[in-house]
Amino acid sequence: MNVSGTTTRRAEIAMAARSLVAERGFEGLRTRDIAERVGINIATLHYHIPTKESLIELVAQSLRDDFIAQSEARPRAGLSPLQKIRLEFDDFRDTLVKNPELFVVLTELRIRARRDKKVAAAIGPMTAYWHRQWSEILSAGRNDGSLRPDLDPAAAATMVIGALMASERFSDDPAAHFDRVVAELERALTNPAAIYRSSP
Repeated sequence: MNVSGTTTRRAEIAMAARSLVAERGFEGLRTRDIAERVGINIATLHYHIPTKESLIELVAQSLRDDFIAQSEARPRAGLSPLQKIRLEFDDFRDTLVKNPELFVVLTELRIRARRDKKVAAAIGPMTAYWHRQWSEILSAGRNDGSLRPDLDPAAAATMVIGALMASERFSDDPAAHFDRVVAELERALTNPAAIYRSSP
């Protein structure tokens, strides 16, 4: 199989694994079920994904790729911190509505990572990058006066990510609940002395 074919097959395996995790949880993930969904035999699956660790890494990489593709579709260069915050919220909401499976899988991996060092190692770079990205945006907003002057960027980033990840779990209408969560986050983050303007 050529490089293009291998890449396509690995992408199919990743999507099949993600679907199974979303349906059954991490504990319900079985290689035979993945192979069946992709339409390959176990030997072929093991050729592409020889170990459980490599499967977890592949799933984590596919999640990272989706987040990166979404971010690159709407560049942040030249935007103010508040505009970047709004765009991050918009992107998250868009994924929540159009691809809720992604967050179910990410949540499952995060839960599993608490007791499995190999899972933690696989998703660690992605979660660390996300936290660092939010910390940098919030720090810039504090520095330009649009966010609270006493804001702790690292702690606030943890709060924002936690609120976003939890927003889809506590309502029959996740999108509407998400909008309410975002409104509260904006009130908690913005500088009362600054005039908040929505991004165009």
